Formats: sequence, C-alpha cells, structure tokens
Amino acid sequence: MLVEEAFLQLQEQFPDVEMKYGKTDNYLGNSGLVRVYPSSEQQISAILKYANENGKTVSVEGNGTKRGFGGLTETADILVSLSRYKGIVEHTVGDMTVTVKSGTVFRELQGFLAKYNQQVSLDPSWPEDATIGGVIASNDSGPKRLGYGSARDAVIGLRVVYPDGSIIRTGGKVVKNVAGYDTNKLFIGSMGTIGIITEITLKLRPSPKAESLSLLSFPDANLKEIHSFVVDLLDSMIEPISLELLNPKLSKNLTGTEQYTLVVGFEDVKSSVDYQINKLKDLKPQNSELNILQDEELRAFWDRLSCMIPNGKRVSSSNQTEACVKIGVKNLDVVQVIRESDLLQDSFNLKVSAHGGLGHGICQVNLLGAQEDVALAISRLREVVESYHGYLIAKHLSLALRHKIDVWGDKPTYFFLFEGIKKKIDPNRVLNEKRFVGGI
Repeated sequence: MLVEEAFLQLQEQFPDVEMKYGKTDNYLGNSGLVRVYPSSEQQISAILKYANENGKTVSVEGNGTKRGFGGLTETADILVSLSRYKGIVEHTVGDMTVTVKSGTVFRELQGFLAKYNQQVSLDPSWPEDATIGGVIASNDSGPKRLGYGSARDAVIGLRVVYPDGSIIRTGGKVVKNVAGYDTNKLFIGSMGTIGIITEITLKLRPSPKAESLSLLSFPDANLKEIHSFVVDLLDSMIEPISLELLNPKLSKNLTGTEQYTLVVGFEDVKSSVDYQINKLKDLKPQNSELNILQDEELRAFWDRLSCMIPNGKRVSSSNQTEACVKIGVKNLDVVQVIRESDLLQDSFNLKVSAHGGLGHGICQVNLLGAQEDVALAISRLREVVESYHGYLIAKHLSLALRHKIDVWGDKPTYFFLFEGIKKKIDPNRVLNEKRFVGGI
C-alpha cells in the first residue's frame, strides 16, 4: 500500500488526530512521511495497531530534541509525536509521587511540582524542550547524577503501548514496591524500540532548602593537583550533589575564565550547605581560585550548562558539523578523558567543549568543525576511552555521520538478550527501527 493511501486511511480512521503528510528535509533523519499527533493513549494504541497490521514502520518522538540520537533511517512511514499528549495524571503529595503523561515538557513538570516544594530528581539537557518521556526513553541525566542518580532511580512505574497496540503496566505507583522483576528497566534507555511509554510514575524529593555552587579554577592546569584534590574531597565528609570538571573552552563559555574548573554543587538545609562550603575552603589547593554562586547566578549557570549540547528540535545556523558524545569511565579517569578531549582541538581543528563527573564517571563532549574532522576525532576519542575500559556513545550526529560512525560501539556480550526481547515484542520491527545498539 502506498504511503499516500495509508495517510488517507489514517485520516479516515482517526478524524480527531492531527496529522500532516509530506517528506521533510531533516539532516538528522528519524522523521516520518505521515506525522501524527495523538492526544490520548487510545489513539496511540490504535495507530500502532494499524501500523503493525499494515506493515508500516513507526518513528517516535516527544519534542524532537533527541532526533540526532541513534537511528539509520531518514524517514519512517509514520512519525508518532507525543508533543500533544501531556499533563499530570495523578500527584500524591503525601506519598511524594507523581504520574505524568510522557509528552509533558520536563520544565513544565518541575514548575508544577515546585508549588508543592517537590521536584523530580533529574537534570536532563534542554529541560524547556525535552519531554519526560524522551528523558526516560533515552535515560538522560546531567551533572547532578552524582547526588540524584539516573532515570532508573527515579521511575517507579510505567504504562507502555506495545507495537501490536496492547497496553501494559510495569512497576507500580508506590515507592515501596518489591513485587518481582523490575521490568521498568527494559524500557528506560531503550530508545523507544520495544514500546511507546505513555505514562510515567516518578518518586519525588523535597525541593532543597538551600543551594550553592562552588567554581574552583586551576590557573596552572595542573591535572595531578586536580586529581589529588578530588581524591581528598571524595574521602572527606562532604557530600556534593555534583562534582563536574569543565575543560577550559567550556569554562570560558560558562564562567568567563579559560581554565580547568571544578563545579561543586551542594543542596541541603542552609546549615549543612554552609558547613560543606567551609570544608571545601579548607581543602582547596592554595593556588586555586574559588568563586561561589547562589540564587539567580546559580540557576543561570545550570540553565546555560543544560543547553550546551546540540538540540535536534532547533536547527543549527552553523555551516559546520555539530556532534555530542557521551562517555563512561571510572570516575577518576574523567580527568584524563577531559584532557584528551582538549587535545582534539588542535589535532583536528575543532572547537571542543567537554565536562565530566568525577563522582560518577559520565562525560559529555561537544565537537564543532568540518564533518570529516569530527568523524576522525570521535574515532580517536573512542580509542582513548576504550583504553580506559570505558565506552563512548554518540548522542547527537547527523544522519550522514551515523552511517559512518557506529553510534553505540561494539555489541555487548549480552546483546543476544536485546535481540530476543526485540524479536518477542516487536517481531515485525515496527518501532524505531535501527535506533538502538546493534541495529535493533
């Protein structure tokens, strides 16, 4: 059946669903010839059932911020956008849980919860654009992962629509739920390849009574001194919410100081925050410089950092190629990874902004330059990371580069489990084809 005919059929079957037809030119791919905007779970289910029964491929997105993350297909038959499927389903203030539709923008969710002095303990990229469903499906997190954990730590339960249109629930709606295997983990980080997440139940935290952000810069660029200081800090009684190392390029963009800079964040009651800042002052190396941000300055810093990576929703005006990679290594190896990222600037004529968590080992490196230089730099960086027994994942690449560079790297030894799950749940390979590791 021609896609034009499928569009007419979809219009006839779902007259209440907004939809558009026609190929869109998008260098990131992961689009659809027919773009549908369901506003209910029943509509999502019916659309998937139609696609499964009629041999149509489906691409899924929230607001499109992660359109450059994985995938080898320029245009699927149908793009299901969840941007119209939003809102709070249930908020139990006393139990500190919230159930929310997956198309809800993350910042809108946090704004709703702030009225009750509560928050979702995640800090994803582009919070004013990213949907909570996209954050969970990609397992996105930021520097505060050290204190908050990842999406897997925040999710209590999910509602998911399978490719055949059936609807399942995983987990529950209460924090203390120990009934059987945690099937939430199948869907968190799976990039929408085995089901469309429609509702998410999250555990909440109280909003912090006090916050502070300490910027510790090192004029001598002495990496051994940074390493030694971080060891002392981690061995102390201090419990930072973030411990992030910025390379000089990123530090200049965010702070105006072109030096290696440590970002040490504290959130707690005021007496605890003040105590930890004083301890940090006692620990800091003599030749380092300390600047403390609070209130509006602090919030402005986090906002700028969260928007440093390329955004698939917003078309870049640059003629150069943008890329972003996520790296995972042992926490103290972050110092060397950030240093190696810095060296790419001169070796490949690139602009490189990089930061990494010295508590959790997750790094993010943004590269800007000629396409061939970006490709070579990513290959070089992957070699370095693998020498530290780590991994590199490309979080944002053009479709052309994703055909040249393996987004996920080598298949893990347990890849056969992924294949088996995909084959069982999506035997017709309807959902987000080739969007996940190993071409799943």
